Amino acid sequence: MMNFLLCQWMPRLVLGGAAVLFTGADEPRPTPPKPSSPPTPAAASALIDGFDPEVAKALQESWPDRPEWVDMLADILQGSTMGPNSGWFRTAVTQSRFGWDSTRKRLDRDGDGQITRNEFSGPDVDFTRLDRDRDAMLTEADFDFSEPALTPSPGLMLFSRADADGNGKVTREEFDALFPLFDGGGQGFLSQTEMINGLTLRARPAPRPSGTPRLEPPRGSGEPSKATLIKGLFSQEVGSLQPGPKLDEAAPDFTLKTNDGASDVTLSKLVGPKPVVLIFGNFTCGPFRSHAGNFEKLHRRYKDRATFVMVYVREAHPTDGWMMESNERVGVSTKQPSTYEERVEVAQTCGKRLQLGFPMLVDTIDDRVGAEYSGMPGRFYLIDGAGKVAFKNGRGPFGFKPVELEHALILLLNQTAPEAATPSSPETK
Repeated sequence: MMNFLLCQWMPRLVLGGAAVLFTGADEPRPTPPKPSSPPTPAAASALIDGFDPEVAKALQESWPDRPEWVDMLADILQGSTMGPNSGWFRTAVTQSRFGWDSTRKRLDRDGDGQITRNEFSGPDVDFTRLDRDRDAMLTEADFDFSEPALTPSPGLMLFSRADADGNGKVTREEFDALFPLFDGGGQGFLSQTEMINGLTLRARPAPRPSGTPRLEPPRGSGEPSKATLIKGLFSQEVGSLQPGPKLDEAAPDFTLKTNDGASDVTLSKLVGPKPVVLIFGNFTCGPFRSHAGNFEKLHRRYKDRATFVMVYVREAHPTDGWMMESNERVGVSTKQPSTYEERVEVAQTCGKRLQLGFPMLVDTIDDRVGAEYSGMPGRFYLIDGAGKVAFKNGRGPFGFKPVELEHALILLLNQTAPEAATPSSPETK
């Protein structure tokens, strides 16, 4: 109950108090918003105008156990670029039982700082997937997932260009369609320049350095204003206000209907003989959608050894919120559902587009499960046979790393039952 009250009332109290803290002593102070109403764009603008960056530092030092959303609010008010080192992205990082330190202590029997095939008792296919650098041994480098998701790379640019329908899966037809687009002269081959131009034509703009103030974007530019970000924060479109269960805590139980309404699914009834891969996401979150192919391949690879289920949550980029032009390009356009029936309809549309082979459940319109698990805009959990959290990814989109989830799943599958249920020291990254 206390967490619920904090999440409901503290944002409004902070906004009201910040109007006093962030305004110079000689300047007129805006009237704080009433506790019974959400902050208005005008009130948010008043907070921003007189913001003192030193307040954020003082907040960190005097309130070390503050809620994650306080960091996000402080960085929004400072005009942060909302990069991987901003706001809650800086602190709400991956929690896993299966980092390098814990895995080395358990499997490196000769203590030489590496795990050979002979020291790993699982099947060859599992060892090969853990060995990310393909050097025939497991080392710390194979467990390094520090690079943020969305970091520009040739592969990411190629995927973004090829995934024409934005469903996270590049088909042969979509891949073949790239050739004539790149071959502007119709010569039947691609030059180096054409390949480079083809990959960079719609590449993501280079991010501003972390800490660089965000100027208010011109109307229609597609970038969110500070007022839009503040509204999205407290409506939980930017992300959940609650942090979700921690590593080794019991996964909160819930019962939700599938998106076709055909059945109810209760989490506690899934827990037991096989680990549960619990995925949260929504249609308008492009980075989540882009991983649909990764999730589907994980499901096909491990469906006989683990149970997969998705929970559909609040939209991240509805047309009446922080709208994304990249969604419009692929025909993803919807306002924020205001009823459960509307959410089900959007979830069904999402299901048809993504074509996932595992059940999609729909969260209630009050976002009960999404908030409890910090599932907005997306989150990945691995739940062991005792119903406890064995892995939790960092906040999205920068924490969206399905390969890190797969690593944890493989190592959990290759533990004995007693080990899987034993609490461990958390490793965060």
